[in-house]
Amino acid sequence: MRKADVLIIGSGVAALQLAKNIQDRMNVMIITKSRVKSSNSYMAQGGIAAALSPDDSPGLHMKDTLIAGEDLQEEGRVMSFVEDGKRAVEALLSDGMPFDPELGMEGAHSTKRIVHSGGDQTGRFLIDFLISSLSENVKIIEGEMAYHLLKDRNGRIGGVRTKDEAGVIHTYTGDHIVLASGGVGGIYASTSNHPSVTGTGIAMACLAGAVVGDMEFIQFHPTLLLSTGRTKGLISEAVRGEGGVLVREDGRALMESIHPLKDLAPRHVVAEAIYRERLGGGNVYLDITGIQNFSTRFPSITVRCEKEGIPIEGGRIPVAPGCHFIMGGVVVDDVGRTNLDGLYAIGEAACTGVHGANRLASNSLLEGIVYGQRLADHLKEALPPKTAPLAHAPITGTPGQLPDRTMLKKRMMEEAGIIRSEEGLQRLMQWLDGFGLTYESKMDDLDVEDMEDYLIWVVSRLIGTASLLREESRGGHIRRDHPEKRPEWDKKSIHMKIQTGRLKVSVYESVETKIHA
Repeated sequence: MRKADVLIIGSGVAALQLAKNIQDRMNVMIITKSRVKSSNSYMAQGGIAAALSPDDSPGLHMKDTLIAGEDLQEEGRVMSFVEDGKRAVEALLSDGMPFDPELGMEGAHSTKRIVHSGGDQTGRFLIDFLISSLSENVKIIEGEMAYHLLKDRNGRIGGVRTKDEAGVIHTYTGDHIVLASGGVGGIYASTSNHPSVTGTGIAMACLAGAVVGDMEFIQFHPTLLLSTGRTKGLISEAVRGEGGVLVREDGRALMESIHPLKDLAPRHVVAEAIYRERLGGGNVYLDITGIQNFSTRFPSITVRCEKEGIPIEGGRIPVAPGCHFIMGGVVVDDVGRTNLDGLYAIGEAACTGVHGANRLASNSLLEGIVYGQRLADHLKEALPPKTAPLAHAPITGTPGQLPDRTMLKKRMMEEAGIIRSEEGLQRLMQWLDGFGLTYESKMDDLDVEDMEDYLIWVVSRLIGTASLLREESRGGHIRRDHPEKRPEWDKKSIHMKIQTGRLKVSVYESVETKIHA
């Protein structure tokens, strides 16, 4: 059994920002189920949104964030987020983070405020920078999947159980356990996410009794590269910010009559438009003929296109939508504390409330650096926790038949994807329930792949449950049978919690006033 002051599950920007800012006061251990650079953060092509220009302000940034989130966020929480974000980006600059000199434009922003690194390689540059800043006081453990949170006799989260690639179980303890395990893209057939990002941290937290919220709000990025009938990676929104235009097969602009912002409309609007065009049998392309020096401005996209046999000289990149980001996750306060003592969540695994129904472009890396910094500041001032010996936990037993992952990803895309309906969601839930699985299953005897499949089943059911309950269309949640936004759902969040093996579902006001159970 190994112990750390701060034990972090995940290795993206939120995890590394926390480790960087806590390492001088505490010993830190980072555990990742794959490799330290196998994260959405590392793959991020877009940049970081921050009001750095003299023509910009945190107030304008807040306004854009609220509009994208469609009446779900609290104004004060968003304002403090963008103000802290501006300071966090300035701190990275002063620390030597190599940002490009010019600010970029992305969808639903009212002005240029996106800072990039290496053109379309911001995530790689940022992760490399943060890793290079870590000291020997930060230990990184790769190739171990965390699957079970451990409680002490007082109910405080005090450790985690993992299994490595050879099937060996390990136990780690810590004064503070932090989930920074990312989102859910890997449970969908079409996604921009790294394949290892499958929502396992969210599921693990929920199984331990943590409250999760807003699981129905999933952002589908409009433009993934489409090759041989499959999506093959992200085409950054910055391409449209630089003048790329979505066109139909005959060259007509797709977004011309759909939204006033046209190609820079909020992501769910653009994703739905492309989805409907393709559903009707048409292809959609990103016309890049108006962008000068494309290969210099977007080097990694150029390489990806050429690898797939799509020369950028042709001026058209075939695109389709795919799962990109979940606005929901483990419900936390302004510093990342969950409802479980000793457990924290930051980054995409957390539901911070700043994104609402739809995340504003390039607010994701910003969220990681802001909440990583906030939690670091909190932990440095926190009193030593009162810990007790870990309670005994069973280590035998299996959950039974598990869903085939390929089939599950297909069903999630079809029934809980870009456009949903009660009929389709009911089909999904009946299929998931048909395996006879419960929330009390033990995973120790499973291999790593089966463990992940079980946790994927849990998070898929959370998404399906919330998507059925919210009978309206808002942001990343689009219901064909309820196509309008309904004012009675303004400022309402769906919270779920597992108690005594059952899923309890409640609807809350944004100020945590219970209105429905």
